[in-house]
Amino acid sequence: MSQHVIWSEPSVSKAERRAIRGHHSLVLWLTGLSGAGKSTIGKALERKLYETGHHTFLLDGDNLRKGINADLGFSPPDRQENVRRTAEIAKLFVESGTIVIAALISPFRADREWVRRQFAEDEFVEVFVDCPLEVCQSRDPKGLYQQARQGAIPQFTGLASPYEPPISPEIVLHTDRLSIDDCVTRIIQYMDDCGWL
Repeated sequence: MSQHVIWSEPSVSKAERRAIRGHHSLVLWLTGLSGAGKSTIGKALERKLYETGHHTFLLDGDNLRKGINADLGFSPPDRQENVRRTAEIAKLFVESGTIVIAALISPFRADREWVRRQFAEDEFVEVFVDCPLEVCQSRDPKGLYQQARQGAIPQFTGLASPYEPPISPEIVLHTDRLSIDDCVTRIIQYMDDCGWL
């Protein structure tokens, strides 16, 4: 990191941006295995919040890997960098007064805890999209588990590479038992109970 870079304070504060938007800003960090339902829940949640007048943005892991994270692979250091860059983007959106939905596997607990420390206590909500591996494999919406079993995707999370579940997430969604609407309702209810909407 350069020693000659100096942080420039914005002329419009985060509080002012929140006030004009009429709601709190934070990141909802959806983590879980491939096929657990993170992106599906993220899209449905963003749509619901948008329809009720809230300013949102979905940071989808696959979309980020098509652009800003396209140079990263799936080694542990690359996964860590994938999470770090996503967190930095999320911070900018939170500063802008936006509700951020980050949907990415983010398999390592230490990386997610690092992300948490980048935000104020009321700006980070870890949402564990909890689904048994066998159910995720049976869904396999992108055909990734099949490709991984055939050796086409090395270091695939849940098979060749570990997934470390959160220890104390704010929200747990058992997507083998809950509908997408139920999951969205639970997240919105949590935010409403916190007075953020």
